Amino acid sequence: MRILVTNDDGIDAPGLAILETIAREIAGPTGEVWTVAPAFEQSGVGHCISFTHPMMIEKLAERRYVTEGSPADCVLAGLHHVMADAPPELVLSGVNRGNNAAENTLYSGTVGGAIEAALHGLPAIALSQFLGPDNEARDNPFEAAAMHGAALVRGILKAERPDPNPYRLFYNVNFPPCPGAGVRGVRVVRQGFRRDCAFSVDARPSPAGKLALWVRGGPQNTPTEEGTDVHANLCGHITVTPMRGDLTARDALNRLSDALSG
Repeated sequence: MRILVTNDDGIDAPGLAILETIAREIAGPTGEVWTVAPAFEQSGVGHCISFTHPMMIEKLAERRYVTEGSPADCVLAGLHHVMADAPPELVLSGVNRGNNAAENTLYSGTVGGAIEAALHGLPAIALSQFLGPDNEARDNPFEAAAMHGAALVRGILKAERPDPNPYRLFYNVNFPPCPGAGVRGVRVVRQGFRRDCAFSVDARPSPAGKLALWVRGGPQNTPTEEGTDVHANLCGHITVTPMRGDLTARDALNRLSDALSG
């Protein structure tokens, strides 16, 4: 299998090294793992693409490239430049340092890379490692992802079925904030919502005396409702949430149509 790997934490991020190891296990001895990752951290860029300016790309080693762009840019570079002659069969994005569950999903560059691959009709999985007091200070905070990642990816690929929807499925995976041995299994769940955890800004003066705004995130250990991602993660489960790029709120279509028809 030919696999394209990217992330949003940058080319030197330890989570990327974990994902490359997972990808090599999935690809097998006759497969290929290609990496195209950002030159520097791109957390929070979502599905951003460099539409109004070019991005530099550099080959670092065999099948390993770095770009001055977002994760979605990296996928575009991989599909249409680096691997243009023989495209990948799978795109993996991550392993992100920190969760991309609940509302974080909408900001995530890791998820943005998976979205771009799905828009090109490719199987795509975003993988993130939830951090907390039980794993953040460990020598390898990505232990849960490292121990269980390959088996999980295989399971997702085995469960894939032909899908007539033009917006292809992609998968958002979050590993729980615990050591690898503490993982209690896998749950397929909905995206949750952490109340009172929205991003905000802090205003602080710069050394030059001008006002600077720093974006502040909310607490990450606030549980979501049962049956959703953060709740399951905090209970020690790996979560898998199937997603699509179609953002239509179908539950509102008829109501809105009736309200506006007159």
